[in-house]
Amino acid sequence: MNDNHTETSQPEAAYVRASMDLWWEIQNFLFEEAELLDTRRFSEWLELLHPDIQYRMPLARNIRRDHIKTQEYTRPGEAAWFDEGYQTLSQRVAQINTGIHWAEEPASRISHLIGNVQVWAPAEAAGAPDEVKVRSRFLVYQNRLQTETSLFVGKRDDILRRHEGRWKIAERTLYLDQNVLLAKALTTFF
Repeated sequence: MNDNHTETSQPEAAYVRASMDLWWEIQNFLFEEAELLDTRRFSEWLELLHPDIQYRMPLARNIRRDHIKTQEYTRPGEAAWFDEGYQTLSQRVAQINTGIHWAEEPASRISHLIGNVQVWAPAEAAGAPDEVKVRSRFLVYQNRLQTETSLFVGKRDDILRRHEGRWKIAERTLYLDQNVLLAKALTTFF
């Protein structure tokens, strides 16, 4: 995938659609990840992340139709809702786990819905690859206290790599389908 998200973009030519078995395996990996997040098992979720992870959510921009393919979202190095690595994600988890994270006490109720999963594997290793590119859609529902509700809807581009015998998320870029954040805070993981 590329730095400029587009609705119709495809992975580079060296990648092909994954087999049904590999697609099923990766889809279930994503569903298990969502369950860990929904049940607040953040330390276990960290184990799914590659040590060199890049985890970012660029800003969406209101632009003219003829610039959508190149300018809809900010690029790496430009402003983003977040642009993190393993260390900062670990620190966020540690802070939430202290029980004194003001935006998560009392804890939010969260549901992650993941769908439209597409998987591509390197053409030369399509049967048993060590890396895959994944595109999916997400809807994250968050409710706090009695009436605070937020919905996050968007697209994800992931790179998963085998590391120590398991799939790990090496890159995740989240494209939120809104250019103004309507939630009070971004305290959830996607």
